[in-house]
Amino acid sequence: MQTWRKSIGVLLVLAATTGLGGCSVNPATGDQSFTGFMSLDDEKRIGAKEHPKILKSFGGAYKDQAVTAYASNIGNQLAANSELPNIKWTFTVLNSPQINAFALPGGYVYVTRGLMALASSEAELAGVMAHEIGHVTGRHTAQRYSKATGASIVGAILGIAVGSNAVSELFNVGAGLYLQSFSREQEFEADSLGVRYLSRTNYDTKSMASFLSKLRLHSQLEAKRHEKDPSSVDQGDMFATHPRTIDRVERAIKNAKGAKSGTRLGTVDYMERLHNMLYGDDPKEGFIKGRTFIHPELQFRFDVPEGFRLFNSPSAVVAKGPSGSIIQFDMAGKPYNGAMTSYIPKIWARRGSFKRVERITVNGLEGATATTRVRQRSGTFDLRFVAIRQRMNRDDDRIYRFMFLTPMNLTDRLSLGLRQTTFSLRSISFTEAQQFKPARILIKPVRGGDAVQTFVRQMDISDFKEETFRVINGLNANDNLRRGKLVKIIAE
Repeated sequence: MQTWRKSIGVLLVLAATTGLGGCSVNPATGDQSFTGFMSLDDEKRIGAKEHPKILKSFGGAYKDQAVTAYASNIGNQLAANSELPNIKWTFTVLNSPQINAFALPGGYVYVTRGLMALASSEAELAGVMAHEIGHVTGRHTAQRYSKATGASIVGAILGIAVGSNAVSELFNVGAGLYLQSFSREQEFEADSLGVRYLSRTNYDTKSMASFLSKLRLHSQLEAKRHEKDPSSVDQGDMFATHPRTIDRVERAIKNAKGAKSGTRLGTVDYMERLHNMLYGDDPKEGFIKGRTFIHPELQFRFDVPEGFRLFNSPSAVVAKGPSGSIIQFDMAGKPYNGAMTSYIPKIWARRGSFKRVERITVNGLEGATATTRVRQRSGTFDLRFVAIRQRMNRDDDRIYRFMFLTPMNLTDRLSLGLRQTTFSLRSISFTEAQQFKPARILIKPVRGGDAVQTFVRQMDISDFKEETFRVINGLNANDNLRRGKLVKIIAE
């Protein structure tokens, strides 16, 4: 008992001397908030340091100057009506098909072109940006950082008190996991502040809820594409990092003190800015046309079998097939000059247990293949590795890599199609590469006699054509089109 009292004494003394009680007045809310470990100057330095990393991770800034200037103008108007108008705000449209928006401390606010493609008015984009500005003015990152730092210090103090490093390590891990994303309270506060800034800039405040409704419909559609339960939408897109619901957003709009809805929608101006915007993958990352993946810049292509659906990401191309079968394609990060039969067991899959590694030739390129068997909770699968080398020059050999994962009872039935995928990999000429055009958003007016199917037939996508058209245009399943309305289609 006496030892424990001494430990509590140490805890209280150290807590006092390390500034755990340091609070500051929140500039946006006027409330006392715990930001003692990060000043506004610290926030600016952190934002400036992390900004280049964000650009690298999300494909850089979108290079259409008209679009980026338009978004920056909206952001600067909103920021001018915030409680921190004089910090150097930076608004960036990221060249990413993902639907996301976020902010770094110090006034760095980001929206993706994928998000802009989903929004249908300037007011909806402004609603997203106002919410992110609210995270900055509410100093939510500073609060999160200070709580994490405080948690680390308390964990260290407890470790001292009980004489165990394991206690402090456990505490730090728990705190890190808990503080990874903004809390629901912070999200609600960012919505409330965002409504305030929308109102002061004369935007329709209901746009914040209307965009969230579109986001939910898009997430449900993406769940269907990935053959997942559409009710699990809160796990994807912005919902994973922004735990918000439409009713909470509507409550924030209703409760925002003195914030009356404005009249600005800016639908026509916004749709004009979207016309010809890149949709989906950037050609520099390769893109998908039906069951074909083409990389115009690196000048190669391959096809996947019927029944497989392709998905692209910066790190890999994945095709999902029947009963959990998967094709994954990527390229090795380093050149390799040894025998290809050694590459798979010695470089790529060192822990694999292979009975035999075979040499193969794919359209004149040397390669190798090997198989193994893996057990997962969902059953036993056959896993085939295929590595193919293309000699470019002495320092720039390419290694193309396929992994084929198939349920053991389906391997024989799928083997021909997967073999055809391997041998479909080939180089394409510059002229052939230029024949493949990425998808873009085209804006068209609804004329007399036009129906939803009029535009669905013009959608240049392989599946879920009507559902995609309705989602990107904010149409529910039974909504019809009105004459004069501007709609988006996806086409070359």
